[in-house]
Amino acid sequence: MRWLAKFIYFKVMGWKVVGNTNFSKDTVKKAVIIAAPHTSWVDFYLSLLLRSVTQVKTNFVGKKELFVWPFGYYFRAVGGKALDRTSGQNKVETIAKLFEGEDEFRLALSPEGTRKKVENWKTGFYYIAKRANVPIIMYTFDFKNKQNKVSEPFYPTDNLEADFKYMKSYFKGVEGKVKEYS
Repeated sequence: MRWLAKFIYFKVMGWKVVGNTNFSKDTVKKAVIIAAPHTSWVDFYLSLLLRSVTQVKTNFVGKKELFVWPFGYYFRAVGGKALDRTSGQNKVETIAKLFEGEDEFRLALSPEGTRKKVENWKTGFYYIAKRANVPIIMYTFDFKNKQNKVSEPFYPTDNLEADFKYMKSYFKGVEGKVKEYS
C-alpha cells in the first residue's frame, strides 16, 4: 500500500517532504511530534499519507468515545490510543506513561489544540515530552508550498518561554489548509 500512498502524496497531491529527511524509524523510536498549523480535518489524512511515505510509525490519542466499534478498530490500527478525558485526571502524566510500555512510540499532537486560529499554544505536549524524556520533532502542514517540513529532534530545556519561541519560529510563515487559521 506504500506505493499507493506515495502516488497520492507525490503525484496526485503534488506534495514533498523537506528538512530532516534522514529522520527514520530506526533513529528516533520515541518522540512527541507537533504538527502545525492544524487548520482542517484534511491534516489527518495527510498525516496518514506522510506516515506511509516516510515509513515512520506515528501514534495519536483521541477521546475514548471514538474507539468504539466500528471506528475503534480502524483508529487503533493506524496508531490511535484511547484517552479517558474525564475531568480531574492528570492527562500529561497519563499520556507520558504511554511511552513507558512501548519500544517505539511517536505521539503526534497539534500544539494549538484545535483547528481554529489560536494565539497561544497549549503546553501539554511540552510537558509530556519532558516527563517521558523524549525529543520534540516539528512537522509543518504547509499548504502554500505543498510540503511537510520535518525538524531535527529538539530536547526541551527548563526554559519554556525560550523553547516555545524557538519552536514557534519553525512554523513562521507556514500556511495551513484554512489560511486565516494559520
